[in-house]
Amino acid sequence: MKRNDILITLIVIGVIVLFIAIEPLRNWFMQWSGAKDWRYFLLAFFKFAILATLGESIGLRISKGVYNEKGFGLLPRAFVWGILGVVISVAMGLFARGTFGLFDYFGLNISGANLAEQSFGIKLLYAFSVSIFMNTFFAPVFMTVHKVTDTHILENKGSFTKFFSPIPFGRIIENLNWKVQWGFVFKKTIPFFWYPAHTITFMLPKEFQVLFAALLGVALGVILSIANLKKK
Repeated sequence: MKRNDILITLIVIGVIVLFIAIEPLRNWFMQWSGAKDWRYFLLAFFKFAILATLGESIGLRISKGVYNEKGFGLLPRAFVWGILGVVISVAMGLFARGTFGLFDYFGLNISGANLAEQSFGIKLLYAFSVSIFMNTFFAPVFMTVHKVTDTHILENKGSFTKFFSPIPFGRIIENLNWKVQWGFVFKKTIPFFWYPAHTITFMLPKEFQVLFAALLGVALGVILSIANLKKK
């Protein structure tokens, strides 16, 4: 383990300890995580901007031995992840509530108001159903958009200002490595990782769901680094 590895590990542990040990900080986090206004989405922005970008840096460490390099674009990546974090938070709410409607259609009287009173099996069925729907219908689009923005960042050598130039979606999508995107990212990671991972997410209390989803961004960084190695 190199010095940078130790430093990153100590920083992560230190931040976790701060949120556990300092009660006002912990209370603030819980209040904003459970808020039903702009605070919920602002916190989601920073959760994903920090944690998912960290995941990409770890992925770079796996593939190239460094956490950052010229042209990698940490700042634009963090900005993109923040925006995607807000979108993911919205999607989580939509699919979570929509699944209640589907259950009601089939005569299952389950809602957000009585879910806590249900058996473990019903809670697991609900969480798994939300995960299936979200990752089947939303995840492929999300992953493709992320791949396009990631390519745009690299093409502009990691410049934050140049990131806001028009993104050539058509050209980038046309030249994506669909063998890897479909054969590995979609076909393997969605059923074998994201289905069970987000089942756990929706088993958690609402205050921790977005945080856990953001933590999965660290896993995503590792997955993408493996995909890049497979591509090479």
